Amino acid sequence: MKKDIENKLIDKNTKPTSMRILVYDFLSSQEAALSLSEIENHFENADRITIYRTLKTFEEKGIVHGIQENTTTKYKLCEDDCDEKTHKDWHLHFYCKICKQTTCKEDISFPENIQTNFRIDEIRLFAKGICENCLESLQ
Repeated sequence: MKKDIENKLIDKNTKPTSMRILVYDFLSSQEAALSLSEIENHFENADRITIYRTLKTFEEKGIVHGIQENTTTKYKLCEDDCDEKTHKDWHLHFYCKICKQTTCKEDISFPENIQTNFRIDEIRLFAKGICENCLESLQ
């Protein structure tokens, strides 16, 4: 597993340091997007600045996409075809007002193949509501 992560980071022109490997591994096991604080809580003894720099490097290299939620950014791993120039997270980011989780809804997306005379590098689709799990528990 560690070697796979190292190779993914190298493929994205990112040096595979121990913290980067740990953060990548942790994010790959998460269903929902996580804030810096949530990631930091998982790594009790790690330096907050190191985690923040890791996430910013990952964002610049197309490894994670940041999802802006009011005044907080949450992070989710990108698909493999994202890169330094273009994030291909053209899907809906959904925030549940009850469980407070942000998830990627890949089945709701903006078409990537539209013809324009300009280049789209990033689209941010964001919605708030009640997720399917919380809706079920309300019934």
